[in-house]
Amino acid sequence: MTPLRSPDSCFNNLQDYTFAPHYLQLDDTEGGELRMHFVDEGPKDAPVILLMHGEPTWSYLYRHMITPLAAAGFRIIAPDLIGFGRSDKPSQRSDYTYQRHVDWMRSLLVQLDLQDITLFCQDWGGLIGLRLLAEEQNRFTRTIAANTMLPTGAQHPGEAFINWQQLSQNIAVFTVGKIIAGACVKPVSAETIKAYDAPFPDESYKAGARQFPMLVPITANDPAAEANLAAWDILRTMEKPFLTAFSDKDPITAAAEPVFRRLIPGAQGQAHSTIVDGGHFLQEDQSEKLVEVILKFVAETAPS
Repeated sequence: MTPLRSPDSCFNNLQDYTFAPHYLQLDDTEGGELRMHFVDEGPKDAPVILLMHGEPTWSYLYRHMITPLAAAGFRIIAPDLIGFGRSDKPSQRSDYTYQRHVDWMRSLLVQLDLQDITLFCQDWGGLIGLRLLAEEQNRFTRTIAANTMLPTGAQHPGEAFINWQQLSQNIAVFTVGKIIAGACVKPVSAETIKAYDAPFPDESYKAGARQFPMLVPITANDPAAEANLAAWDILRTMEKPFLTAFSDKDPITAAAEPVFRRLIPGAQGQAHSTIVDGGHFLQEDQSEKLVEVILKFVAETAPS
Protein backbone atom coordinates (compact mmCIF):
# COMPACT_ATOMS: atom_id res chain seq x y z
CA MET A 1 0.00 0.00 0.00
CA THR A 2 1.37 3.40 -1.02
CA PRO A 3 -0.46 6.15 0.88
CA LEU A 4 -0.55 9.74 -0.27
CA ARG A 5 -0.68 12.55 2.29
CA SER A 6 -2.30 15.85 1.41
CA PRO A 7 0.12 18.71 2.22
CA ASP A 8 -0.78 20.71 5.30
CA SER A 9 -0.87 23.80 3.10
CA CYS A 10 -4.04 22.44 1.47
CA PHE A 11 -5.89 23.13 4.71
CA ASN A 12 -4.72 26.67 5.39
CA ASN A 13 -7.37 29.35 5.80
CA LEU A 14 -10.41 27.16 5.20
CA GLN A 15 -13.62 29.04 5.86
CA ASP A 16 -15.15 28.25 9.31
CA TYR A 17 -12.74 25.36 9.97
CA THR A 18 -10.25 26.29 12.66
CA PHE A 19 -10.06 23.06 14.64
CA ALA A 20 -6.67 21.76 15.74
CA PRO A 21 -5.69 18.56 13.92
CA HIS A 22 -5.21 15.29 15.82
CA TYR A 23 -3.71 12.11 14.41
CA LEU A 24 -3.29 8.44 15.24
CA GLN A 25 -1.46 5.63 13.49
CA LEU A 26 -3.38 2.66 12.16
CA ASP A 27 -1.44 -0.57 11.85
CA ASP A 28 -3.06 -2.21 8.85
CA THR A 29 -2.03 -5.86 8.92
CA GLU A 30 -1.85 -6.08 5.14
CA GLY A 31 -0.72 -2.63 4.11
CA GLY A 32 1.47 -1.14 6.84
CA GLU A 33 0.89 2.07 8.77
CA LEU A 34 -1.62 4.76 7.89
CA ARG A 35 -2.29 8.07 9.61
CA MET A 36 -5.87 8.98 10.44
CA HIS A 37 -6.94 12.53 11.25
CA PHE A 38 -9.73 13.44 13.64
CA VAL A 39 -11.19 16.54 15.25
CA ASP A 40 -11.32 16.31 19.05
CA GLU A 41 -13.16 19.18 20.72
CA GLY A 42 -14.77 19.61 24.13
CA PRO A 43 -13.95 18.13 27.55
CA LYS A 44 -11.92 14.92 27.26
CA ASP A 45 -13.84 13.26 30.10
CA ALA A 46 -17.29 14.13 28.75
CA PRO A 47 -19.75 11.80 26.97
CA VAL A 48 -18.73 11.37 23.34
CA ILE A 49 -20.61 12.40 20.23
CA LEU A 50 -19.04 10.65 17.24
CA LEU A 51 -19.76 12.45 13.95
CA MET A 52 -19.13 10.18 10.98
CA HIS A 53 -19.04 11.51 7.43
CA GLY A 54 -19.43 9.73 4.12
CA GLU A 55 -18.63 10.05 0.43
CA PRO A 56 -16.88 12.23 -0.75
CA THR A 57 -16.86 14.59 2.25
CA TRP A 58 -14.64 14.94 5.31
CA SER A 59 -14.92 16.39 8.82
CA TYR A 60 -15.36 19.85 7.27
CA LEU A 61 -18.98 18.76 6.74
CA TYR A 62 -19.52 19.06 10.51
CA ARG A 63 -17.83 22.44 11.01
CA HIS A 64 -21.07 24.19 12.04
CA MET A 65 -22.07 21.38 14.42
CA ILE A 66 -18.83 20.68 16.29
CA THR A 67 -18.58 23.93 18.25
CA PRO A 68 -22.18 24.11 19.56
CA LEU A 69 -22.17 20.42 20.51
CA ALA A 70 -18.86 20.84 22.35
CA ALA A 71 -20.22 23.97 24.05
CA ALA A 72 -23.12 21.86 25.32
CA GLY A 73 -20.64 19.79 27.32
CA PHE A 74 -19.77 16.89 25.03
CA ARG A 75 -16.52 15.55 23.64
CA ILE A 76 -16.85 15.74 19.88
CA ILE A 77 -14.88 13.30 17.74
CA ALA A 78 -15.11 13.87 13.99
CA PRO A 79 -12.73 11.58 12.11
CA ASP A 80 -11.70 11.75 8.48
CA LEU A 81 -12.12 8.33 6.91
CA ILE A 82 -9.00 6.92 5.30
CA GLY A 83 -8.88 8.36 1.79
CA PHE A 84 -10.51 11.62 2.81
CA GLY A 85 -9.76 14.92 4.53
CA ARG A 86 -6.44 15.10 6.36
CA SER A 87 -6.20 11.31 6.67
CA ASP A 88 -3.81 9.32 4.48
CA LYS A 89 -5.01 8.28 1.05
CA PRO A 90 -3.87 4.91 -0.31
CA SER A 91 -3.19 5.40 -3.98
CA GLN A 92 -4.70 2.22 -5.43
CA ARG A 93 -8.43 1.62 -5.56
CA SER A 94 -7.84 -2.01 -4.62
CA ASP A 95 -6.47 -0.77 -1.27
CA TYR A 96 -10.02 0.15 -0.25
CA THR A 97 -12.50 -2.46 0.96
CA TYR A 98 -15.60 -2.18 3.10
CA GLN A 99 -14.02 -4.38 5.79
CA ARG A 100 -10.85 -2.33 5.87
CA HIS A 101 -12.86 0.86 6.45
CA VAL A 102 -14.66 -0.80 9.36
CA ASP A 103 -11.37 -2.04 10.82
CA TRP A 104 -9.65 1.33 10.38
CA MET A 105 -12.46 3.09 12.24
CA ARG A 106 -12.57 0.40 14.91
CA SER A 107 -8.91 1.17 15.58
CA LEU A 108 -9.83 4.78 16.35
CA LEU A 109 -12.47 3.64 18.86
CA VAL A 110 -9.99 1.30 20.52
CA GLN A 111 -6.97 3.61 20.56
CA LEU A 112 -8.97 6.50 22.00
CA ASP A 113 -10.92 4.04 24.20
CA LEU A 114 -14.16 5.81 23.37
CA GLN A 115 -17.10 4.91 25.63
CA ASP A 116 -20.63 6.23 26.16
CA ILE A 117 -20.78 7.17 22.48
CA THR A 118 -23.67 8.92 20.79
CA LEU A 119 -23.23 8.02 17.14
CA PHE A 120 -24.37 10.43 14.43
CA CYS A 121 -23.84 8.87 11.04
CA GLN A 122 -24.65 9.92 7.48
CA ASP A 123 -23.98 8.28 4.11
CA TRP A 124 -20.94 5.93 4.39
CA GLY A 125 -20.64 7.11 7.97
CA GLY A 126 -23.62 4.85 8.58
CA LEU A 127 -22.45 1.95 6.45
CA ILE A 128 -19.33 1.88 8.61
CA GLY A 129 -20.74 3.26 11.86
CA LEU A 130 -23.70 0.88 12.05
CA ARG A 131 -21.38 -2.06 11.60
CA LEU A 132 -19.37 -0.79 14.55
CA LEU A 133 -22.55 -0.20 16.54
CA ALA A 134 -23.37 -3.89 16.12
CA GLU A 135 -19.84 -5.23 16.59
CA GLU A 136 -18.71 -2.89 19.40
CA GLN A 137 -22.09 -2.29 20.99
CA ASN A 138 -20.78 -1.87 24.53
CA ARG A 139 -19.10 1.37 23.47
CA PHE A 140 -22.34 2.96 22.24
CA THR A 141 -25.22 4.50 24.19
CA ARG A 142 -27.48 5.79 21.41
CA THR A 143 -27.55 6.38 17.64
CA ILE A 144 -28.88 8.98 15.21
CA ALA A 145 -29.00 7.75 11.61
CA ALA A 146 -29.35 10.41 8.91
CA ASN A 147 -29.50 9.75 5.17
CA THR A 148 -27.73 6.42 5.42
CA MET A 149 -28.33 2.69 5.16
CA LEU A 150 -26.86 -0.72 5.95
CA PRO A 151 -27.37 -2.68 2.72
CA THR A 152 -27.02 -6.44 2.41
CA GLY A 153 -27.51 -6.78 -1.34
CA ALA A 154 -30.93 -8.33 -0.85
CA GLN A 155 -32.78 -5.27 -2.17
CA HIS A 156 -32.29 -3.17 -5.28
CA PRO A 157 -30.50 0.04 -4.22
CA GLY A 158 -32.75 2.26 -6.33
CA GLU A 159 -32.21 4.11 -9.58
CA ALA A 160 -30.85 7.24 -7.87
CA PHE A 161 -27.97 5.27 -6.38
CA ILE A 162 -27.26 3.36 -9.60
CA ASN A 163 -27.13 6.65 -11.49
CA TRP A 164 -24.70 8.05 -8.94
CA GLN A 165 -22.56 4.91 -9.07
CA GLN A 166 -22.30 5.09 -12.85
CA LEU A 167 -21.54 8.81 -12.80
CA SER A 168 -18.78 8.33 -10.23
CA GLN A 169 -17.01 5.83 -12.47
CA ASN A 170 -17.45 7.61 -15.78
CA ILE A 171 -16.63 11.26 -15.16
CA ALA A 172 -13.11 12.20 -16.23
CA VAL A 173 -12.56 14.56 -13.30
CA PHE A 174 -14.09 13.71 -9.93
CA THR A 175 -15.16 17.23 -8.96
CA VAL A 176 -15.62 16.65 -5.22
CA GLY A 177 -16.80 20.11 -4.20
CA LYS A 178 -19.26 20.46 -7.06
CA ILE A 179 -20.62 16.94 -6.47
CA ILE A 180 -21.32 17.83 -2.83
CA ALA A 181 -22.88 21.16 -3.78
CA GLY A 182 -25.13 19.40 -6.27
CA ALA A 183 -26.53 17.19 -3.51
CA CYS A 184 -27.45 20.14 -1.26
CA VAL A 185 -30.67 22.15 -1.26
CA LYS A 186 -29.17 25.48 -0.23
CA PRO A 187 -26.63 27.26 -2.44
CA VAL A 188 -23.06 26.31 -1.58
CA SER A 189 -20.49 29.10 -1.78
CA ALA A 190 -17.36 28.96 -3.90
CA GLU A 191 -15.28 29.07 -0.69
CA THR A 192 -17.08 26.03 0.68
CA ILE A 193 -16.65 24.11 -2.58
CA LYS A 194 -12.96 24.99 -2.43
CA ALA A 195 -12.75 23.59 1.11
CA TYR A 196 -14.31 20.29 0.04
CA ASP A 197 -11.76 20.09 -2.78
CA ALA A 198 -8.86 20.94 -0.46
CA PRO A 199 -7.86 17.36 0.51
CA PHE A 200 -7.42 16.36 -3.14
CA PRO A 201 -4.58 18.25 -4.88
CA ASP A 202 -5.08 16.14 -8.01
CA GLU A 203 -6.89 13.03 -9.29
CA SER A 204 -4.29 10.66 -7.82
CA TYR A 205 -5.59 11.49 -4.32
CA LYS A 206 -9.16 10.42 -5.17
CA ALA A 207 -8.82 6.63 -5.32
CA GLY A 208 -10.97 6.26 -2.21
CA ALA A 209 -13.59 8.70 -3.44
CA ARG A 210 -13.78 6.83 -6.76
CA GLN A 211 -13.96 3.41 -5.12
CA PHE A 212 -16.51 4.06 -2.38
CA PRO A 213 -19.59 3.83 -4.64
CA MET A 214 -18.39 0.43 -5.86
CA LEU A 215 -18.13 -0.94 -2.30
CA VAL A 216 -21.84 -0.60 -1.49
CA PRO A 217 -23.32 -4.12 -1.40
CA ILE A 218 -25.92 -4.26 -4.18
CA THR A 219 -25.91 -8.04 -4.74
CA ALA A 220 -26.24 -10.92 -2.29
CA ASN A 221 -22.79 -12.26 -3.20
CA ASP A 222 -21.01 -8.98 -2.43
CA PRO A 223 -17.95 -9.48 -0.15
CA ALA A 224 -19.58 -7.34 2.57
CA ALA A 225 -23.04 -8.88 2.42
CA GLU A 226 -22.43 -11.59 5.02
CA ALA A 227 -20.94 -9.21 7.59
CA ASN A 228 -23.78 -6.72 7.09
CA LEU A 229 -26.36 -9.48 7.52
CA ALA A 230 -24.63 -10.46 10.77
CA ALA A 231 -24.77 -6.83 11.89
CA TRP A 232 -28.49 -6.72 11.15
CA ASP A 233 -29.00 -9.85 13.28
CA ILE A 234 -27.62 -7.83 16.19
CA LEU A 235 -29.38 -4.56 15.36
CA ARG A 236 -32.72 -6.40 15.25
CA THR A 237 -32.29 -7.16 18.95
CA MET A 238 -30.79 -3.83 20.04
CA GLU A 239 -32.81 -1.89 22.60
CA LYS A 240 -30.46 1.10 22.82
CA PRO A 241 -32.16 4.33 21.70
CA PHE A 242 -32.08 4.72 17.92
CA LEU A 243 -33.34 7.83 16.14
CA THR A 244 -33.76 8.58 12.45
CA ALA A 245 -33.24 12.14 11.21
CA PHE A 246 -33.45 11.82 7.44
CA SER A 247 -33.95 14.84 5.22
CA ASP A 248 -36.97 15.38 3.01
CA LYS A 249 -35.02 15.78 -0.25
CA ASP A 250 -32.65 12.83 -0.59
CA PRO A 251 -33.75 10.24 -3.14
CA ILE A 252 -30.71 8.02 -2.57
CA THR A 253 -31.37 6.92 1.03
CA ALA A 254 -35.05 7.70 1.68
CA ALA A 255 -36.14 4.06 1.47
CA ALA A 256 -33.87 3.09 4.37
CA GLU A 257 -35.55 5.26 6.99
CA PRO A 258 -38.71 3.15 7.51
CA VAL A 259 -36.56 -0.01 7.59
CA PHE A 260 -34.58 1.28 10.55
CA ARG A 261 -37.75 2.37 12.33
CA ARG A 262 -39.44 -0.96 11.76
CA LEU A 263 -36.62 -3.40 12.47
CA ILE A 264 -34.57 -1.90 15.32
CA PRO A 265 -36.26 -2.24 18.74
CA GLY A 266 -34.55 0.87 20.08
CA ALA A 267 -36.26 2.93 17.39
CA GLN A 268 -39.72 2.14 18.72
CA GLY A 269 -41.47 5.10 20.34
CA GLN A 270 -38.72 7.61 19.51
CA ALA A 271 -39.51 11.11 18.28
CA HIS A 272 -38.08 10.57 14.81
CA SER A 273 -37.37 13.73 12.83
CA THR A 274 -37.69 14.73 9.20
CA ILE A 275 -35.20 17.46 8.40
CA VAL A 276 -37.08 19.87 6.17
CA ASP A 277 -35.25 21.50 3.26
CA GLY A 278 -32.30 19.16 3.53
CA GLY A 279 -30.57 17.42 0.64
CA HIS A 280 -28.33 14.38 0.84
CA PHE A 281 -25.72 16.41 2.75
CA LEU A 282 -28.16 17.68 5.32
CA GLN A 283 -25.31 18.78 7.61
CA GLU A 284 -24.53 21.42 5.01
CA ASP A 285 -28.18 22.45 4.61
CA GLN A 286 -29.54 22.25 8.15
CA SER A 287 -26.71 22.13 10.70
CA GLU A 288 -28.56 24.13 13.38
CA LYS A 289 -31.57 21.85 13.21
CA LEU A 290 -29.38 18.76 13.48
CA VAL A 291 -27.66 20.14 16.59
CA GLU A 292 -31.09 20.72 18.10
CA VAL A 293 -32.19 17.17 17.23
CA ILE A 294 -29.05 15.60 18.68
CA LEU A 295 -29.16 17.52 21.97
CA LYS A 296 -32.86 16.87 22.44
CA PHE A 297 -32.44 13.15 21.79
CA VAL A 298 -29.54 12.87 24.21
CA ALA A 299 -31.51 14.72 26.90
CA GLU A 300 -34.59 12.56 26.41
CA THR A 301 -32.69 9.29 26.53
CA ALA A 302 -30.24 10.10 29.34
CA PRO A 303 -30.46 7.78 32.37
CA SER A 304 -32.77 9.22 35.00
